[in-house]
Amino acid sequence: METIKLLDGTEWNKKEILTKMDDDEFYYGYLGKAALSSSNAKLLLDSPKTYKFITQYGSATSQALRDGWLFHTAILEPDVFEKQIFVDVDSKNTKAYKLAKEEHGKVFTKKEKRDAERLADAFYKNETARSYITNCNFEYPAIDYIKGYPFRGKADVLCKDMIVDLKTTIDIKTFKYSAYKNSYDMQCYLYCQLFNMSYEQFKFLAIDKKSLDIGVYHCSEEFYKSGEQKVEAAIKTYETFFVDGLDIDGYFLEGTL
Repeated sequence: METIKLLDGTEWNKKEILTKMDDDEFYYGYLGKAALSSSNAKLLLDSPKTYKFITQYGSATSQALRDGWLFHTAILEPDVFEKQIFVDVDSKNTKAYKLAKEEHGKVFTKKEKRDAERLADAFYKNETARSYITNCNFEYPAIDYIKGYPFRGKADVLCKDMIVDLKTTIDIKTFKYSAYKNSYDMQCYLYCQLFNMSYEQFKFLAIDKKSLDIGVYHCSEEFYKSGEQKVEAAIKTYETFFVDGLDIDGYFLEGTL
């Protein structure tokens, strides 16, 4: 029986935990604290204080994350997309939206729905884009040790010999640079490890939210190794403050201007 020990000290049967990872509340809630991931490794890179705060209390969802989630569900889980509650307003500042949020919790505006449908329509009209998600599994979970620590992940699209990650961008011409800034290189490294793929088998499929242009981006060895270095730095920060117990309140940055 293959098991994995999580950050909280609990030990799980891997088959059992993979089944539970289909539940978003378990995946983002419990495992958000009990395992590392590309998203919270990025938090560790940005600031150990931010990592501590968000893992303890959660964070407000940005508009970019809301838009990205709707786009993903429109493409990969259309049944989930259709089940969302869309309020017939264009702004979240309206009374109708606020009342709906109080009643249902997670709600979206009709404008957000139209924006997601616009992107999905452009995606499905593109033959190349469609070919990258045909005969593949969507939202496929994995969990394993990477450099001695438990990491979780969900592949947007997992094919027999390829991983595809869907991204939205406000400027596809600068995607190559924003990929490094947003630590997509770290995601490439981690997912290749989790799903036993090479960097040559990892693809980013990005769509520009303004022009609707679509880009397919292949990963280089340099990109992959950059991601590995970031993972090592994130783990070092985790060990310093959350294993060795260095006083995080005394954490500060220093430099010369």
